[in-house]
Amino acid sequence: MRLLDLYVSILITMAKSCAVTGKSSQVSGSYSNRTRATQFNPCGNSRKFANLQKKKVFVPELNKSFNLTLSTKAIKTIQKNGAYATLKKAGVI
Repeated sequence: MRLLDLYVSILITMAKSCAVTGKSSQVSGSYSNRTRATQFNPCGNSRKFANLQKKKVFVPELNKSFNLTLSTKAIKTIQKNGAYATLKKAGVI
């Protein structure tokens, strides 16, 4: 197995985060419109998940495709700047 394939397989099996932007889940506070109710009954924390999608990205310069977990912002960036430039800048390839 080549080093590049090993690196991509490690990226796929890691925690739920974007391979390009690094976005993952965040802990945030709950919000209620009833200020008095939340003043005496705090809502607590909730986890907000990033919009991650599993995508198969083909890189024509390498004539190879990669299975990546990407955020929707990263997918738009790949469509705008190209797959090779975006993945190289992110350090994926």
